[in-house]
Amino acid sequence: MKVLWGLSALLLCLNRANAQTDPLIEAHPMEVYNQTSAVLSCKLTDPPSAVKGHYWMRNGKVIESSKHNSPTLYTEHTLAKIDSHSGGLYECVFLSEPEVKTTIEVKTAPHVSAYKRSEHGNEKDKGVLVCVSYGYPLPTDWKWYKLEGEDKTAITNGTDRYEIKSTPNRTTLTIDDLDIAMDIGDYICYGTSEVGSTSDKVHLRVRSRLAALWPFLGIVAEVIILVSIIFIYEKRRKPDEINDDDDSGSAPLKSNANTDYKNKDVRQRNSN
Repeated sequence: MKVLWGLSALLLCLNRANAQTDPLIEAHPMEVYNQTSAVLSCKLTDPPSAVKGHYWMRNGKVIESSKHNSPTLYTEHTLAKIDSHSGGLYECVFLSEPEVKTTIEVKTAPHVSAYKRSEHGNEKDKGVLVCVSYGYPLPTDWKWYKLEGEDKTAITNGTDRYEIKSTPNRTTLTIDDLDIAMDIGDYICYGTSEVGSTSDKVHLRVRSRLAALWPFLGIVAEVIILVSIIFIYEKRRKPDEINDDDDSGSAPLKSNANTDYKNKDVRQRNSN
């Protein structure tokens, strides 16, 4: 029993010694929320070895402008404007052996936007509407609505002709068997995270299946009109050409007759 107590006391002393020598980073603030700007800072105490430099990372990617070869045990990173594109997980990293780092969360409301502001589909085909999201944290819940005048109707996944597939950064609404009377209009996608909710709007156009034939029919009509014009022109031109040919054929005969008459008159005078 005394041996067990002795071992327990020894382990407790070792844990306390390690706790005193373990590196500690004082991060301030630990979390940023609902702010338009912030200064992130880290202070290292009890480094495991000499520090050769430090830098910052965002979402696992190094921020190149934050790299420094200074042996100082303090670093800070300024966020002049916080929005959906600057939110995320920030890490301050100290270059010691081993490296030491800690994380600061910068949270923003999700930014939701339609992948395309306007989508179109053909009658009886499928219509696909897509919304995407940026920011940190990403939405944990997505909802779709159809605008009916001033009201909006919730669309339930798997009902009627609707199918909704969502991931944290993307949601897709698929509408089967598109109908011109029922499906044309505006749709709203809502993304909700622990920080808040935002939305965007997509307009859906539905075309008749015959719509694709109109350009072809237009070309056919133009060809028919052009051929008709050419035919009418040729038909009217031919009688005029015939008359011209008749006139040009009779003129030489008249000229020859006059010439013969003149020659005969000359011969008669010479004989006299």
